[in-house]
This record gives sequence, structure tokens and C-alpha cells, in this order.
Amino acid sequence: MHISEGVLSGSVLAAGWLGTCAGVSLGLKKTSSDNIVRSALLSSAFFLASLVNVRIGPGSTHLSFIAPMGIILGYGAFPAVFVALLLQAVLFHFGGLVVLGANCFAMALPALLVHLAFGRAIRETKKKSVTMSLSFVAGALAVIMGASIAGAFLGLTDENFLGAVKLMLLAHVPLALIEGAATAFLISWLKTAAPEFLK
Repeated sequence: MHISEGVLSGSVLAAGWLGTCAGVSLGLKKTSSDNIVRSALLSSAFFLASLVNVRIGPGSTHLSFIAPMGIILGYGAFPAVFVALLLQAVLFHFGGLVVLGANCFAMALPALLVHLAFGRAIRETKKKSVTMSLSFVAGALAVIMGASIAGAFLGLTDENFLGAVKLMLLAHVPLALIEGAATAFLISWLKTAAPEFLK
């Protein structure tokens, strides 16, 4: 879901940076020192998973694990995603520094939304089947939301991108199913092997 440098309009870039700055600021305020190790671990997983990019028009698709980040970190997903994307932009030129705000917002906001929608229910349920079902939906929805936000940024920049946006959304459907399954198994395993990690 990286948007390439030089694609978005100034107003869309500004909106992306505004949303990201607000999210990172709130995330830092709500992240306790106990969550630093979790944030670093999940940011590293996101960094590694999203290194394998498949280019689609002015954007790309890749694994992200943003739903587990959101479920575990909550508001802390914003700074975790920001650090990972910043390192990718500097080290590998994925995305870019100017478009970093838009890319971060497109990936971190879905993480926060699945936390708000599913986080408590996933942590509190005792049934493994419910945990896996909710986690699957959270993982799939996070990917679709991320692609939709990135698509909205492209569409607001230029209507000529709408064809590429449709292609990008279609390409994210199988990815959403893969991410949903990965999220379901990961969260279910964590609840069994390390339940304190989800607290």
C-alpha cells in the first residue's frame, strides 16, 4: 500500500501529514514504557513483511500485519508504523519522505480502527473459535480499509487514477484473505502461549 513519491497533490499530502502527526502524537501519549518492546517487535514485523512489494500502478501491495499491530498496540500503532515506514523510505526508497504522512495514515488508521472495533472482544472472549473469527475479520478489514484510504488519496489527487485504484482494490482482496488468516492464527496462538502480550 505504499504510494510512490511525486504522485499526490499538495493538499492531499498535507491532509495525510496532518492525520499522521495527530495519530503519532496521540499514540506516543497513550503508549506506556511497558509497551515499548511490543511496539519495537511489531514495528519490525511490519517492516520486514512489507519489504516484499508488488507494484500496481502508482502504488503497491504487500503483507503488513497491521491488524495484529492495532489489536495489540491500539493507539501505539501510529508511531510503530511511522518508524517502520520512515526506515523503509530512508534505507530502501519505498514510498518516500514527502509521501510518508499519507502512507502512514493509510496503514495506521485501519490498525487503530480494528483495535477499537475488535480489540476488547478478542481479548475478553474465552472461545478459540470466536477469537479466530474476530481476528480474521479484523485482519481482512484492515487491509481493505488501508487500500481504500490509499485509493481515496489517489482519487482526490487526480480522477485519472481511478482505473489504477480499482485495480489496486481488486489486488488487495486475496491479500485481505491471507492477512485475515495470518491474523487469526497469530492472535489465537498469542492468547494461548503468551496471553500477557495482548494485555
